[in-house]
Amino acid sequence: MAETTTAYPAGLFIDYPDRDLNRLTTFFRIFTAIPIVIIIGLLIGAGSGGDGDGGWRYGAAGLVFLPLVLMILFRQKYPKWWFDWNFALTKFATRVAAYIDLLTDEYPSTDEDQIVHIELPYPDVKNDLNRWMPLLKWLLAIPHYIILWFLWIAAMVCVVIAWFAILFTGRYPRGLFDFVVGVYRWSLRVAAYAILLTTDRYPPFSLD
Repeated sequence: MAETTTAYPAGLFIDYPDRDLNRLTTFFRIFTAIPIVIIIGLLIGAGSGGDGDGGWRYGAAGLVFLPLVLMILFRQKYPKWWFDWNFALTKFATRVAAYIDLLTDEYPSTDEDQIVHIELPYPDVKNDLNRWMPLLKWLLAIPHYIILWFLWIAAMVCVVIAWFAILFTGRYPRGLFDFVVGVYRWSLRVAAYAILLTTDRYPPFSLD
């Protein structure tokens, strides 16, 4: 059963593959992922890439962002269909990322959650969100951006090590898996705060 984080209003859990992973698709993952990467690239837009493997996961080019800032600022509203789009795109991008990062050998679905479980509550804007905060969040989140830049470098090193481990043993080392998922979780919380704008609660500096 999936476990989800409830302490912060954005939670992520990825099922650990407690089995032998497919060595063949792992070896050729950079090629097998091409079709789904093209699809997510078309949805998110080429303009949101450019800073490595983690850069496009929550790219604002595919998410409803600037119109949402204006809507919260002037109308104190977060249209439900905008939230649904942002949430669905975040989940899809995370499934694709999990496949690329070898966390699973199950090909990413465009609509089913599969091994990736994300909680992102729909905000009550008038009661839960300060209308002026969207103008400041990008600035307040800068410390997280800096730390995440280094964490993603470390995560990519873990993925490379895991690639060799899977080829030789069939398993993704649990410690490496938990670290990479922790970076995903940290990134999601920062995205919920600064990009998805679903909470005003400042993200914790934690992988848990």
